[in-house]
Amino acid sequence: MRLSSLPQRIAYQRLKDLFTQAPSRVSFEFFPPKTEEAEEKLWATLKWLAPLQPAFVSVTYGAGGTTRERTHATIARLLKETPLTPAAHLTCVGASRDEIDAIARDYWELGVRHIVALRGDCPDGQPYCPHPDGYAYACDLVEGLRRVADFEISVAAYPEVHPQAFSRQQDLDFLKRKIDAGATRAITQFFFDAEIYLRFRDMALRNGITVPIVPGILPVTNFAQLKRFATMASASVPGWIAHLFDGLDDNPELRNLVSASIAAEQCRLLRGEGVEEFHFYTLNRARLTMAICHILGVRADRSQHHGEEI
Repeated sequence: MRLSSLPQRIAYQRLKDLFTQAPSRVSFEFFPPKTEEAEEKLWATLKWLAPLQPAFVSVTYGAGGTTRERTHATIARLLKETPLTPAAHLTCVGASRDEIDAIARDYWELGVRHIVALRGDCPDGQPYCPHPDGYAYACDLVEGLRRVADFEISVAAYPEVHPQAFSRQQDLDFLKRKIDAGATRAITQFFFDAEIYLRFRDMALRNGITVPIVPGILPVTNFAQLKRFATMASASVPGWIAHLFDGLDDNPELRNLVSASIAAEQCRLLRGEGVEEFHFYTLNRARLTMAICHILGVRADRSQHHGEEI
């Protein structure tokens, strides 16, 4: 193949650089299944992704703690049936300090050593209101978890500002409080413009936040769903993404190809700025996440793969 133009040569070199870099470190987020069919799909997904040897896999907690029992059951099964390292989401909403401390102790006794500590949202879109006997905010939850056991604690970060923060500085101040309380890592809300993350990382460092800030990557499989997610999270969706998905509503195969290209390019740009760890919001889907990881050099050991085709 002969590359006749400068843009072609640049694109080829970028792709070559991506393939020749050392593999990135990855982690995955899942949500607990609601039905038997969803549970079967989740475990098929886990079997596909487990050979990638992620640093950890996190399991979400519904608004108001509504999936507490399902989250616990999923975590317990992960520990029992897989080699994966689970991280349990835990929120402040709808429970007293004693109840949350008891949940944390149960997780520790179960063998869980990593908690994703979040303020959480109230169910049905109600305004956030702290439990009268609970932890008011994520920084309080982190401090409480530190008293329970020596957990590794991840917290949330918002490159485009939390929807309920009054300002960028207030949002950074809250993140700093979570770190000062004992959090060891921050995982960002999803974003699509690499510059948004890089500016946020620089501002966090200027505010004394030195723990790893891991970019959260959301592979797009449904553009209408993405717009709903973005509205709830106050995350921007660049016009060029809407353009790329225009006309693909009835073509899921082509949507997945476009989605993998977007996520891989996003990760490539971030790797060029020294980012080596990525957290994927999988939406309980394996194939797309696995394709992106393959591009990043994170490859499965075929001898370990026992998953069914999904």
